[in-house]
Amino acid sequence: MTRLVLVLGDQLSEDLSALRMADRKTDIVVMAEVEQEATYVQHHPKKIALIFAAMRKFAVRLRADGWEVRYCELDDTANSGSIPAELLRRAEETGAQEVIATRPGEWRLITLLDEMPLTVHQLEDTRFIASTREFEAWAKGRKALRMEYFYREMRRKTGLLMEGDQPIGGQWNYDHDNRKPAPESIDISGPLRFTPDAMVQEVLDLVEARFGSSFGELRPFHFATDQGQAHHALAHFIRYALPKFGDFQDAMLSDHRFLYHALISPYLNIGLLLPLEVCQAAERAYFRGEAPLNAVEGFIRQILGWREYVRGIYFLEGPEYTRSNELGHHRALPDLYWGAETRMRCLSNAVEQTREEGYAHHIQRLMVTGNFALLAGVNPAEVHDWYLRVYVDAFEWVEAPNTLGMSQFADGGVIASKPYVSSGSYINRMSDYCKSCHYSVSKKTGEGACPFNLLYWHFLDRHRALFDGNPRMGNMYGTWDRMDADRRKTVLDEAEDFLDRLSKGQTV
Repeated sequence: MTRLVLVLGDQLSEDLSALRMADRKTDIVVMAEVEQEATYVQHHPKKIALIFAAMRKFAVRLRADGWEVRYCELDDTANSGSIPAELLRRAEETGAQEVIATRPGEWRLITLLDEMPLTVHQLEDTRFIASTREFEAWAKGRKALRMEYFYREMRRKTGLLMEGDQPIGGQWNYDHDNRKPAPESIDISGPLRFTPDAMVQEVLDLVEARFGSSFGELRPFHFATDQGQAHHALAHFIRYALPKFGDFQDAMLSDHRFLYHALISPYLNIGLLLPLEVCQAAERAYFRGEAPLNAVEGFIRQILGWREYVRGIYFLEGPEYTRSNELGHHRALPDLYWGAETRMRCLSNAVEQTREEGYAHHIQRLMVTGNFALLAGVNPAEVHDWYLRVYVDAFEWVEAPNTLGMSQFADGGVIASKPYVSSGSYINRMSDYCKSCHYSVSKKTGEGACPFNLLYWHFLDRHRALFDGNPRMGNMYGTWDRMDADRRKTVLDEAEDFLDRLSKGQTV
């Protein structure tokens, strides 16, 4: 009996559990570019183009491998507009009553499939190194779900950078070696870029016509759109950038947006690369003497540790997680996040880069755009919506825990043991943004004082009841308490004035 095999736009791998369970002699693959998935948030045009182009190429690959593929393009007149409706349409065409699907990466679509009148078998997504059940077993009974301990279990499970039961080099991580400030120059032009072929150009024209008004610039478009290109991008990173990735992974430069970052997260998150093969490629570079341990370990930890960990958190916490707001923040997302003028160089730079590239690296997201939103008390739901919309690699299973947990502390400490907030000094130390800023990072109060300096203390003061007993924040509150009372009042008054102007939409 014919069954339908659903392949979503972020599941473009022959190793997909739904494909492994299916029979290519009798079952039919269903793929569709649908309005609902393209617009449930107003995605960056580059993100839509990447997914549609990669989907079309993957469908060609499946057909060449002997699969029958029923593929519906966005502008097909028969397109019914949603994944469930497309499955029902194909079921009517073929007489199929069952669907095999790999579980989607967000609760919204999982629920839509569960509610269908067809029998839908949602299988575990085995492209990940840790299953959700494995993560649940690890988490059970723990008072705190800290990534570091989960990461060590994943190192033991995979044997990556291990000598028996112990880490190579005697340490589990090398964070202390990976926090160097921005260098004066970068000796690499950035990630490997690809010229769009005819199929990609067709998708770009479609996306421009349908989604051209969305936040973000569609062209130039240089992303890999098939597995071969994605593997070339990985090899380029391993050879040319990985050796210095560790040293400068937290650094930020105005005129060098990518530094030594790989920019392979979009390919991992849509299935063109698999996490274990990426980690193994980095490990081989270490064993060949082509990259130092601190760089290789730091890179592997982002994938084997953090990426697997946040996925586990997302499914463990359930659908309600995206509504977390432990700090009670309700300020509207400022217009500067959509490109409105701001005199803060770090924020204007990060937003401009996001608009043009659909990309910003983890410190720009955490300690610039995320830090400001947290300090300013922005509604975490709006921050979550923004990150999901503007980044090419953003899918809810990975974006929501990073935003709501790590960045905004909206989950009350499920992920982070303290809020990731800082004054302007951290941004100054790790970037060149402050050198060309309207504000002075060295000024704590008064005309031209860096807003991060004011908002940092304002945040700590208004949330003191929650954080005063946090052992990792004792020094911060000790410094605040040692300030003269008049100085503390000046800081709070100036911070309130700044927030008032921010809420009124004035240029800050």
